Amino acid sequence: MTIIKNIMKYILHLLTILIKQLLTEKDPIPAKLTSAEIMPVLNMFSAVSPLSKKAEQYLTGVIYAHKINKGKILHKAGNICNDIYFVIKGALRGYIIEGTKDCTTWITVEGEMVAPIYSFINQVPTLENVQAIEDCQLLGMSHDNLQKLYQLFPETNIVARAIFEKYYSDAEIRALIARLKKAETKYAYFLETYSHLSNRIQLNYIASFLGMNLETLSRVRANMAKR
Repeated sequence: MTIIKNIMKYILHLLTILIKQLLTEKDPIPAKLTSAEIMPVLNMFSAVSPLSKKAEQYLTGVIYAHKINKGKILHKAGNICNDIYFVIKGALRGYIIEGTKDCTTWITVEGEMVAPIYSFINQVPTLENVQAIEDCQLLGMSHDNLQKLYQLFPETNIVARAIFEKYYSDAEIRALIARLKKAETKYAYFLETYSHLSNRIQLNYIASFLGMNLETLSRVRANMAKR
């Protein structure tokens, strides 16, 4: 009995140490970026509305770099999206799982913002996953810091309006694609609006985005190539 008591005491001692470590352990502080490193974001803002030096300094202090490898999940369904990203390099997709079916809802590449936008704006859980479909380099900002940016520097609200106008326009294009009946018409419209993705993104993701199976997309592409 004495041996068992000593073993139990030792186990409790180890658990106490482990719990203390977990409670005191903090996430590593990301290295502060320079203005040159976040220049793509600054250029995006400045192209819409001039930024003050103080606004640039604020952005430099709150934007962080994030790398994610192909196939990894950036945001998981069921969670609240707390960060929005600017894509420096790579491609990502949003997708939902319906039963056993994987449905791509959007595809984003360099020069664009990425987030499950409804979740990010309203701070509610989302049904959508976000996955890197290429190795990606991103610049991120938290929801809280973005709200502070709007409050401290009113001129940035003009930029926000331009960004959300693009989101709304892209959403309308996706809605139109979803409502088209013929596979040929869907793909033709995809080529008209997303031609930069046609020879870059895996065909299974494009097929899923268009709401058709891979065999149908391959047939449509083959027929178009003969014309």
